[in-house]
Amino acid sequence: MCRWLAYSGTPIRMEELLYKPQHSLIDQSMHSRLGVETTNGDGFGVGWYGTDGVPEPALLRGVGPAWSDVNLREVSRSTVSPLFLAHIRASTGTPVQQTNCHPFRYRNWLWMHNGAIRDFHTIKRELVFAIDPELYPQMSGSTDTEVMFFLALSLGLEHGPVGAVERMVGLVESIGRANHIEFPMQMTVATTDGDRLWCFRYSTERDSRSLFFSNDITALQATHPDVDVLRGLSDETRLVVSEPLGDLEGAWIPVPESSWGVVQKGQDELGAFQPVAP
Repeated sequence: MCRWLAYSGTPIRMEELLYKPQHSLIDQSMHSRLGVETTNGDGFGVGWYGTDGVPEPALLRGVGPAWSDVNLREVSRSTVSPLFLAHIRASTGTPVQQTNCHPFRYRNWLWMHNGAIRDFHTIKRELVFAIDPELYPQMSGSTDTEVMFFLALSLGLEHGPVGAVERMVGLVESIGRANHIEFPMQMTVATTDGDRLWCFRYSTERDSRSLFFSNDITALQATHPDVDVLRGLSDETRLVVSEPLGDLEGAWIPVPESSWGVVQKGQDELGAFQPVAP
C-alpha cells in the first residue's frame, strides 16, 4: 500500500524529515520495513503550509518514484514549514496519475491515507452518490482515498473531524456489508486544517496498518542531549508516521488499534475510534 508522515511544530526544512533521517520517507519508498510492499514507487506528494499565514496549503505531486524526483529534492531543500504531510504511493489498482497522488486538498484542508476500501470498484458508485453534489465537481481523481475525503467533507469534516470520519467509515462499512464485503475498510488517515492535525488508525478486521507518533520532544531532548536534530524543537512538535524514521530509543510510540488522535496547541488528545452507521 503506502507510507506517509505528518509533521506539526517548529518550522523546519522539509528535507530534514523527507531525506535526512536514517529511515527517511525517501528510504521507505525503496526499503519499507513495515509496509505490505517493500517498494512504494507509484507516485508521491507533499502538501505544506507556509510561515506567511496563507491558509491554503501548497501541493507538489508526481507520478514517478520519490527517490529519483529532482523537483521534490529541490522543493524540500528550500521550503520551511510548520505543518506538512508527505506520502509515497503503492497503488492498489487505480491508475498511476497525478490526480491520484496524495495528499488531496480542499480549501485549507489536506487529507492522505494508507490502506484501501476493499472491492472499491464494486461499491464506488454508491459511495460517490453519497457525496454532496456541491463538492463533487472538486474531485479530479479516481481513488478510494479521494472518495473517503469528500465523503468526510460531506459529513461535516470542517466542523467536527472525528465525528465526520466515524460517520464516513460507518457509511463505507454499511454499504460494503450490504454488498457482501466482509472487511470493507482498512485505513490510517491524516488530515489537517492548517492548525490542528488529526490522525486515525482503524480497520474493520481490527488489524490495521502500522502507525506511530513521536514521543514528547522535551523528554527526548533530556534523554538524548547529543542528538542534533532534537535541538531547537519546541515542546509542541509532533510527528505521526507509518513507520519510525530511525532507531532512537524511546522516540516512537505505536498508535493503538481503532483510535484517533489530534495534535494541537496545548494538550494533544488520543481517543477510541468507533464508526457510526447511517
